[in-house]
Amino acid sequence: MEFKNYRKNLFELETLKKILERMDKLTPASQRLWGKMTVDKMLVHCTRALQAAMGITKPNRSWLSYTIGPLFKSIYTNEKPFSKNTPTDANFVVADAQNFEQGKANLKKLLTKFNEGGPKNVTKNAHPFFGKLTPAQWSRGQYKHIDHHFGQFGV
Repeated sequence: MEFKNYRKNLFELETLKKILERMDKLTPASQRLWGKMTVDKMLVHCTRALQAAMGITKPNRSWLSYTIGPLFKSIYTNEKPFSKNTPTDANFVVADAQNFEQGKANLKKLLTKFNEGGPKNVTKNAHPFFGKLTPAQWSRGQYKHIDHHFGQFGV
């Protein structure tokens, strides 16, 4: 199993630039290497997760997230890649086809806003599964999440 540098986070300008470069390689024809999401849905999915990290939305928490979620918090920020085909939290499922270009533009804009706002722009709300996170944990986890999905589409 390959281990990537998940010490990276979205507050770092260089990390943001590399993520945006990778995003520019995505096209409406990009095919997934695993999972069920299409590229248009993936962009919106990542946007929804970032909106939660910024407190733009406040996803619901299940009873399971209160009981076992905090026990698994290190999964979100450690250096092990997320497993392929990990179930998607219901809060972030995108059911219908989306406009690819709009999804890409929205995610770029939000990533830039997250980076520029830094830790003060991160929510105090709990993660919908892992519970309370620090701004650094949110930033590292969001990087890891986006890296996972970009890898899903080969970029």
